[in-house]
Amino acid sequence: MNPNEILRIVDAIHRDKNINKEIVFEGIEAALVSALKKHYGEEAEIIVAIDRQTGNVSATCDGEVLPSEEVVGRIGAQTAKQVMIQKIREAERDALYDEYTEQIGDMVSGVIHRYEGAAATVALPNVEAILPRSEQIPGETHHVNERVRATVFEVRKSGSRVKVILSRTRPQLVQRLFEQEIPEIIDGVIEVRAMAREPGYRSKVAVSSSDARVDCVGACVGVRGNRIKNIVDELGGERIDIVRWDDNLEVLIPNALQPAEVEQVILCKMLGRAIVLVREDQLSLAIGRRGQNVRLASKLSGWDIEIMTQDELAESIDRAVTGFSQLEGMTVDLAERLVEEGFLSYDDLSVIEPDALMAIGELSEEEVDKIVAQAEDKAMEAEAAAQEARRKKREEDRIAAIEAEHVAADIAAGRIPTAPTAPVDGGIADADLADVPDEVDPIESAVENMGGTESEGSAS
Repeated sequence: MNPNEILRIVDAIHRDKNINKEIVFEGIEAALVSALKKHYGEEAEIIVAIDRQTGNVSATCDGEVLPSEEVVGRIGAQTAKQVMIQKIREAERDALYDEYTEQIGDMVSGVIHRYEGAAATVALPNVEAILPRSEQIPGETHHVNERVRATVFEVRKSGSRVKVILSRTRPQLVQRLFEQEIPEIIDGVIEVRAMAREPGYRSKVAVSSSDARVDCVGACVGVRGNRIKNIVDELGGERIDIVRWDDNLEVLIPNALQPAEVEQVILCKMLGRAIVLVREDQLSLAIGRRGQNVRLASKLSGWDIEIMTQDELAESIDRAVTGFSQLEGMTVDLAERLVEEGFLSYDDLSVIEPDALMAIGELSEEEVDKIVAQAEDKAMEAEAAAQEARRKKREEDRIAAIEAEHVAADIAAGRIPTAPTAPVDGGIADADLADVPDEVDPIESAVENMGGTESEGSAS
């Protein structure tokens, strides 16, 4: 192995494997050191250096210069080969690790190569990645040889290989798809300010525009919805709400809760909570299916959102003032001031900062500790009562379900006759008239049995 050959090998590995030349030089030096120690002993102090410009090799053993022919000759070549291969593989692994670590959160495209259980192996340009079941959108299915887009979620070193974990459930995928489909985002005219996602079901994306002439929401939707449709199709039909961003929370939160109509937003800054008042007919729409709408709006705004009607708020205020006033050391005036700050339960009061309560009520540290301790006890009692109520409800539901099954089984077996079918016109069934004399009007009889005349029944 002459100097020119060393330089040629280094250059070839650098180009083919995309490995830094310095790493290759260091690998060859380490391989030669290992080979020479096989010859001179593991205790020998051996130093090998390769000139990066000329490729000349110099080495010393316990301070004594070794002939270059001996270093790169048969002794070194035979023993160093495996070490060089190992070092080069490690260098290749490190280069891949660094490359994909820089891409964490970025979107990549690959072809599904095979399935191992529920996890899909995705072939990327220079590595095989894994798309676990937990990182796949719920309900979606993929097939071998199907092209799939996902974000790089995690990169690990595994022996001499690099393990790349992909994800299709992270909010970054929605972000990258918006950047791909909406040129104004790449140009910097439109900015994605916040994002909240429940993969496979619904996402909320808050956007703003730096140009007053560009409507941020309209640009994201596109002509006839073509831009947002492409993103929805890529996400398997996941619903996407585009929210107009506003630095004022009293504007942003109603925007985030759309399509529900909001009457008022009350910000409780000490708790980081927003009480949102809506009409009764808007309550279920604001909360959303299984609380999804309000949950996503909370994530988007960064505030805990509680949806109430005016009547519910008034009832909560009365209950909180009454309850707080019963605590030893708490006055009605202090209870009302705490409610004004948004404290509506013992649980809220148990987490208040002592300094804040001292400032609000002009109390001593001992008085504050006493009030907080009482609130914690009351909160635990309330939680225990709620758990017991939930347990009883589950037990009642279970018993009702068992009874319904038994009744259904009895009916199916003929042990319980089915109820007679009522006439379509809502009159009295034929079976009910069996014992009624012919001259008696059945309607008059029915009215009399109700305890009055027909006219009295109408008036009542």
